[in-house]
Amino acid sequence: MSASREKQNRQANAGQTGPKTARAAQQRKEEKRSNLLYGLIAAVFVVVVIASVVWRSDLIPRMTTVATIDGQKYSAAEVSYYYQSAYRSFVNQYSYFTSYLGLNTGASLKDQVISETAASMLGLEVPESGEEETASTGMTWHEYFLDQALENMGVIQAGLKAAEAEGFETPAGVQAEYSDNMESLRSAAAASGISVSQYLKGNFGAGITEKIYGSELLKVLRYGAYADAYQNSLEYSEDELEAAYDADRNSYDHVSYESVSISGAAESTTDADGNSVDPTEEEEAAALQAAELAAQVVLSGYEDGGDLETLAEEQNGTYNETESGSYSQGSVMSEWLYDSARKAGDAAVLADGTVQYVVVFHDRFRDENPTIDIRHILVKLGTGTLSEEDEGYAEEQAQLKDAAHAKAEELLAQWQSGEATEDSFAALALTESADGSKYDGGLYTEVYQGQMVTEFNDWCFDAARLPGDTGVVDTQYGSHVMFFSGKNLNRWQAQAAASLRNEATAAWEEGFQESVTVQRSESGLSFIG
Repeated sequence: MSASREKQNRQANAGQTGPKTARAAQQRKEEKRSNLLYGLIAAVFVVVVIASVVWRSDLIPRMTTVATIDGQKYSAAEVSYYYQSAYRSFVNQYSYFTSYLGLNTGASLKDQVISETAASMLGLEVPESGEEETASTGMTWHEYFLDQALENMGVIQAGLKAAEAEGFETPAGVQAEYSDNMESLRSAAAASGISVSQYLKGNFGAGITEKIYGSELLKVLRYGAYADAYQNSLEYSEDELEAAYDADRNSYDHVSYESVSISGAAESTTDADGNSVDPTEEEEAAALQAAELAAQVVLSGYEDGGDLETLAEEQNGTYNETESGSYSQGSVMSEWLYDSARKAGDAAVLADGTVQYVVVFHDRFRDENPTIDIRHILVKLGTGTLSEEDEGYAEEQAQLKDAAHAKAEELLAQWQSGEATEDSFAALALTESADGSKYDGGLYTEVYQGQMVTEFNDWCFDAARLPGDTGVVDTQYGSHVMFFSGKNLNRWQAQAAASLRNEATAAWEEGFQESVTVQRSESGLSFIG
């Protein structure tokens, strides 16, 4: 995965808006970009097929023009690809929050109006109604996803036109990713016992053919490569990175601290018949008061020189030690820890709902450790025939691990017998790796300490590691052929650079969006959704 796919937050307009507001706005832009580039790709394969209206004839949605973008006509079938992809990407991303957002995935999107709560999270304008959070924008979820689809189509069309004008050469990984996605489509259809045409119709509606699906998918992939190339070309000076850091230090700084959490929630009881009985208001108040008292006992004991972990155990609290915590907007604990007046040794009791926290602050710092760039080729473990309870399971797993390791050693030897360059390693990764990074030649950029699984991480951050080093590392995922590209920016600099790149690329894409004219055919729109 390229560095351009790292999504970070930073203040969008220093000096114009507050850090929280600006960061939230920037996050929404970055989420939109993520959905545009990667949410559309084979989203159909990671969700349950959603029932859709099937017209008697596929010919109508294939022939009916729904939108015209700078003279380029798009049929209902083509628009449906982007509409359904935007919807499915959203559901995947917010799967745990759809109910909170008021989105019912089992009902027609055309009948569901976006609530004020959802509108606020999505960055939509909400009319001043003076009502509670259930007040709506008047926009339906169908209209929202249709807008997203047409905006994405406009950006992609304009972007590909610009790429052609610049003579941009699409990397080989795009064709490989396209082929793999099309094969996944065919496999998914076969596993469902239906044809590709039936599978696409069930997921995207009538009119979608394998040809249309493949054509639009290839556009998305080509545009994604072009956008990645633009984003990866952006470089920033140390002064620019420092300015980004100063604009929103909370996003980059880490904190070390100890904490004790004590629950103040009253427990339910059981009556004589075995039924659960909710606690009374008096019981709830008593439980909260007991937790507050226990927290004060822990704090006093600590200030008198006691050991926080021991004190936590004595008061039935949960002790935690954090060496490198990150800022969480709206968190009671984070707001206290990241207060500019905080100094080493500060301690306090903080209340968050019914939970009482005793927190001891140690340090606030930014991560100056270098990130690294690494390429790898993943050889996945084979699939065994035995379950954990079966006799011989351990032996079978050991054989699978040995086989993966042996294959990885073979690939390393194959590479060493050839040109043995980083480019030849990238080419081998494209054809042999089972990891998604293969489309970028197995490359992971700006990897920080602790980001990867232990064995992978330890090899990468070995103090003796030098550019060009290779080896084989075994992890829970299989065996990895490793190629160490070298060190990169310090972690905080990498975060700041990623934020600046994302901000610049969002503006770059907005330029594409503003440069095109989208005309809708109201009669044709009835075929969407």
